[in-house]
Amino acid sequence: MPIMLPIMLQDIWPIENLCDYKIHFARRNSDGVQPLDVFARDPDEWKRWQEYRPQKDVFNRKFIFSLAKFYHENDIWLFGGVYEVLTRHPNHYEVELTQQGAGFIGRLKLRLHLEAKTSYVNLGTKYNDFKVQEILRERYTGRAFPGFDNIHLSFCELEALVRAEERLDWRSPLQSVAGIYLITVHTANTVRQYVGAAYGGSGVWSRWAEYIRTGHGNNARLVELVDEGGGIDYCRQHFRFTLLEHMPLNTLPDDVRAREDHWKRILGTRGRGGLNRN
Repeated sequence: MPIMLPIMLQDIWPIENLCDYKIHFARRNSDGVQPLDVFARDPDEWKRWQEYRPQKDVFNRKFIFSLAKFYHENDIWLFGGVYEVLTRHPNHYEVELTQQGAGFIGRLKLRLHLEAKTSYVNLGTKYNDFKVQEILRERYTGRAFPGFDNIHLSFCELEALVRAEERLDWRSPLQSVAGIYLITVHTANTVRQYVGAAYGGSGVWSRWAEYIRTGHGNNARLVELVDEGGGIDYCRQHFRFTLLEHMPLNTLPDDVRAREDHWKRILGTRGRGGLNRN
């Protein structure tokens, strides 16, 4: 069997003047937000990740070669664009997205193992080590729909999917079913759960889209929790969504609510630490 040699970044994208570039290996921040989810949901917010400046002048080159940690796979990074540093202020940068590698933005996945948690590296030190993992057919806007029985999403992932109008692989199936879902709220010291039901209208999809719009879906206990936590950013840091059970969209509301009550009893979400009031 012939040996398959890896395709290297330099094979598909020759870059001159490597000393003009600094790599930004963007990883999950201290609030638990994944840069990959930021890239998928909002290009302006992703740009602000390139404008952040710690005390040290980390982007001390003309260009930023930005990469988001593709946290679903080990040692994989998604190319997020080349930004030119226009101005260096004491507390932030002003940057502008260039046309360099424009066709690769959100599509080029690179493989590189980093021993240390280094975030800012001169491109010349790593350029020859980048292997091409794959080039996606379309710009990344979130994971592919895994089937009803394998849905487990962070708030940020769901937010990106709801905002991406073209994600019919998620929208269509979730619009077609009623269901019982679980919201898990993870904080440093506690894990709390809320069981909810979706029926009528556009099913699970419209109900979850309401959470993305409001953060709390107008559920009394979640309203209190989100307001106390400071709003949508609290949800992005702590909320996860799981579909516990799905059923035909024309299932009678009383039957859906009966299953909701079943899951509340099983998971104990009306008890101490639970987030259901009834």
